[in-house]
Amino acid sequence: MNDRTPIFLPSSVKTLAAFGENIKLARLRRRLTAEQVSERAGISRSTLHHIEKGSPSVALGLYFQVLFVLGLEKDLLKVAADDLLGRKLQDAGLIVKERGPKRPKL
Repeated sequence: MNDRTPIFLPSSVKTLAAFGENIKLARLRRRLTAEQVSERAGISRSTLHHIEKGSPSVALGLYFQVLFVLGLEKDLLKVAADDLLGRKLQDAGLIVKERGPKRPKL
């Protein structure tokens, strides 16, 4: 198994913390306790606490389980749905001249 710990940039840590905070706010809006959500997601309360803090050490699948319990699993489909940079890079690659079709051999 790989023992290397990934290094996260401060902006990535802030994004994960905001993601965790959003999950916590969604739980509180639904008036669910940490115990209820963790039980329904099949995780410990400690793991839920790490998720709500935006810990990068928690597996993405566990974040998904909590989102599923909160009814927000479809929100993951919004990630990179409108990839402006990717579209610009793709369009830049399309500007290259293309060759005409090959002539059929007789």
